Amino acid sequence: MHLFWRHGYEATSVADLTRAMGVTPPSLYAAFGDKRRLFLEAVHRYLGGVDAVTRSIEGAASAHDAARDLLKAAVVGDTGEDTPPGCLLASSLVTSSAEAGDVREALAEIRRRIEAALRARIERDVREGLLPAGSDAEMLAGHVFAVVQGMSTLAKDGAGRNKLMRIVNAVMAGWPRAD
Repeated sequence: MHLFWRHGYEATSVADLTRAMGVTPPSLYAAFGDKRRLFLEAVHRYLGGVDAVTRSIEGAASAHDAARDLLKAAVVGDTGEDTPPGCLLASSLVTSSAEAGDVREALAEIRRRIEAALRARIERDVREGLLPAGSDAEMLAGHVFAVVQGMSTLAKDGAGRNKLMRIVNAVMAGWPRAD
C-alpha cells in the first residue's frame, strides 16, 4: 500500500510491488489477478472500507460533526508518522492518466459515494432544522472534499499536522448554523 501511496498507481510497477512484498509476479497475479485489483484492495484497506466511512458519516450527531470528523481524519492520514504524506486516494486520482481510466473511475466512484453520504447527512440536517433552510448540500459536501484534496497536496508539500488542523478549524468556523 505504501508504494502506491508514495508513487501513485501508475508509477508503481509490478516489479516494485513484488520486490516490496517479497513474492514473485506469478504469486502476485494468483493472489490479486492484476495490479489494478491489488491497488483497489489497498485503497479499500486504506479507507477501512467505504461502507465504514459512509456509516460513520450517517451515524454522526450532525453534518457539522461528520464534516469535521472527515476533515480531521484526513489530516491524521495525510500526516502519519509511518506513512507517506498526503492521501492515497487524492494522490492517485490526480496522478493517473487516461490509460488508467478504469482506476480513475473506481477512485472517483469511491469519492462520490463518500461525498453522497455527506451530502445526504447535510440534507437531513436541513430537514431537521440543524442547518438553515437554504443550505446548499451539494456545495457544502463538495467544499469539504475540495479541502480534503487540497490538504493532501499541502501535506505532500511538507505542511504539518498543526497547519492542516488550523485549516480544518477555519473551514468548520464557516460552517452554516441554524438561526
